Amino acid sequence: MYEVKADALEESFDAIAGADRIATLEADMAALKGQVAAVRRGGVERPALDGVKGGEADPARAAFIDRYVRRGQEAGLELKSLSGASGAAGGYAVPREIDALIEVTLKAISPIRAVAHVVKTGTAGYRKLVASGGTPSGWASETGARAETGTPVFNEIAPPWGELFANPAASQAMLDDAAFDVEGWLAGEIAQEFARAEGAAFVNGSGVNQPKGFLTYAATDEADGVRAFGTLQYLASGSVGAFPTTSPQDRLIDLVQSLKAPYRQGAAFVMNSATLARIRKFKTADGAFLWQPSMSAGQPATLLGYPVIEAEDMPDIAADSLSIAFGNFRHGYVIAERNETSILRDPYSNKPFVHFYAVKRLGGAVMNSEAIKLMKFATA
Repeated sequence: MYEVKADALEESFDAIAGADRIATLEADMAALKGQVAAVRRGGVERPALDGVKGGEADPARAAFIDRYVRRGQEAGLELKSLSGASGAAGGYAVPREIDALIEVTLKAISPIRAVAHVVKTGTAGYRKLVASGGTPSGWASETGARAETGTPVFNEIAPPWGELFANPAASQAMLDDAAFDVEGWLAGEIAQEFARAEGAAFVNGSGVNQPKGFLTYAATDEADGVRAFGTLQYLASGSVGAFPTTSPQDRLIDLVQSLKAPYRQGAAFVMNSATLARIRKFKTADGAFLWQPSMSAGQPATLLGYPVIEAEDMPDIAADSLSIAFGNFRHGYVIAERNETSILRDPYSNKPFVHFYAVKRLGGAVMNSEAIKLMKFATA
């Protein structure tokens, strides 16, 4: 009797476990059928390929890369105007992730951008007030009368603006290849072109539909507090088109000390590689080189303890050339730019290639003329 009852109890347990397994299998089959049906309908449950960027967590980014860049489908993308004067449709906003990649690449390869003051604006205009001479003040006893102080003088800085554009091209076969990293290629091509153009403008830009370069400002040998606002000070090298033959390093020391002490915190030298090649040979009286190599990767070399920024747009040493700049560019030069980069896909102008016309509004100007000093290769 005991054995019979035990067998019946075990059979009831097996029946319950079998029912649970059957229910689980039926649920799995139903879910699989739903996924198959969604794939056939083109639903959102379709599994993403490994090479596809973005996904459900970032639909805007996926839409931009997979639909617009690769196939030219425009539905659902954020439209931006390329003209600040009208609302005409002109391009599509690059997603923040790609725009940030362009920004990081620009900072890495554009030398002036890496040390200047960069301002993000929401409009095509930017203005800044700069007080020249500080705020007037005075002294008085505890109960003495306070004389009226003078009114501070403010100067408005309005960087000239322009539209910086690039037009990289790719074949449609490249875009159709799922293994081709469209995002990285597009950001890299745009960043390279932008960096080349803006690097030249920040140094030698005319200020007409482009930033005004710091070397295009008027320069004089007058000291701070004497020369006109917006005029840079230069120090003569003591020899026409060259350093003096005796103690040339002394001229560099004079250039450093001409900058006010607060600005020397964070200052840097800016010159091209040909000028740096001459300075790297300078030695002190005990035979030590003035130029010191970087001690870690990603850090610039130093000259007299200050970083050296190589900007190939700086002029070579010649008669009356302004070939060396020293200053705190974070205080001295401002770069104003719109937050978004706009892009247009053009598959028609140069078939079978697809062009991507990228545009960014950008401005730049000297913000504080006391924070940047120049060396002029002349006797006076």
